[in-house]
Amino acid sequence: MANKFGRILIVDDNLGVRRTLKVVLSPYFEEIHTIGSPTEISSSISQFKPDVVLLDMNFKATINSGNEGLFYLTEIKSKYPGIEIVLFTAYGDIPLAVEGMKRGAFDFIEKPWDNDNLVETLKKAAAKSKGGQKSEPRSDDSFYWGNSQKIEDIRCVIDKIAPTDMSVLIMGENGVGKDIIAKEIFSRSDRKDNPYVAVDMGAVTDTLFESELFGHVKGSFTGAVADHKGKFEQAQGGTLFLDEIGNLSLASQAKLLRAIQNRVITKVGGDREIPVDVRIISATNKDLKKEVAEGRFREDLFYRLAGFQIEMPALRERKEDIIGLANHFLKIYSKKYNKNIEGIEKKAEFFLNENKWPGNIRELKQEIEKAVIFADGEILKLEDLKAGSLKGSKESSSAKDEKELITDALLKTGRNISKAAKLLNMSRPTLYSKMNKYNL
Repeated sequence: MANKFGRILIVDDNLGVRRTLKVVLSPYFEEIHTIGSPTEISSSISQFKPDVVLLDMNFKATINSGNEGLFYLTEIKSKYPGIEIVLFTAYGDIPLAVEGMKRGAFDFIEKPWDNDNLVETLKKAAAKSKGGQKSEPRSDDSFYWGNSQKIEDIRCVIDKIAPTDMSVLIMGENGVGKDIIAKEIFSRSDRKDNPYVAVDMGAVTDTLFESELFGHVKGSFTGAVADHKGKFEQAQGGTLFLDEIGNLSLASQAKLLRAIQNRVITKVGGDREIPVDVRIISATNKDLKKEVAEGRFREDLFYRLAGFQIEMPALRERKEDIIGLANHFLKIYSKKYNKNIEGIEKKAEFFLNENKWPGNIRELKQEIEKAVIFADGEILKLEDLKAGSLKGSKESSSAKDEKELITDALLKTGRNISKAAKLLNMSRPTLYSKMNKYNL
């Protein structure tokens, strides 16, 4: 066949299925690579650089409900947004597969599969895959911080602490840009030429914690078909960013503390201590001192993480930066959507300044993108912002109890997790974690 349609990575723990799929798909695609364990996904994507991942939703590891497939789907899309993912599911998991599409999956294929339908679906997914983005993690290198005094003070702090090896704890509400601060510290450090590995701790369950952070050895559990390097080993010599650290259970906190304190890890199923040299940067939207006082966070771990502390202010606390940020995002999205928009009218600027921005920079960015899509002229108008659904003058998310906020969002969206997470400006795995915490 003259024309082939890209590179496919197959993730399925059934050897027979992997062999059959390779035979079926090889005539239509440039190259097929198969793996038996989802823990190999990250290394396989880095080496193989696929256009599409065909991801089974159930594995014989620690989770057998389809949720493991959702976890790895979320992880792939967060790191490699240009890769398309097709879910491979048994008939009983179709509701989970539908949830997977809400999380960014291209489509799902039900087992036993129809060869023609499978090939056509993967062809369409490969055609949609975004070329050069597929194997490079998302980056916000061009991020504009603002020029307020509060931001200038943070810049000065970063100038002093970046060259050191001390741990850093970044605090602030959802959407303020804590991950950007972490990357800035890394980029100015002596470790900048070594790995930077980010982990959303809110998405790492207790059952997967040790395997994800410390790795596992071949045969340590069913489905562990090869040795796997955990995040600590992947970040060796560099920086490990632990986002949403406040969501970690006490049991996992104890394991993390031992690794940081002793500077060694032991893989799941292994008996050899592995020395690790990483700088820890962590972030949270919680008041960890309060969490410590109320017994939900270990005091000894807090002091290990908080060598330096940076408080990233909410956008409503530095309103002088709003218009600068809005213009920054305006340039980005005008280019993306081939619009010639040169500025923002005064009425629209006033409207932006009056908004409370509970979702902070993330929310502002989303609203400017929607407004650009609706805009027709060379100046962004108030009508464009309203057409993009910006409501204005919302109350801060900190004004309500977190449990109440989540409950309200679930009610408003009919318990649609994807929509509720967007409304709350948090990741879906984080929302799942909080729902479990509050028994919602």
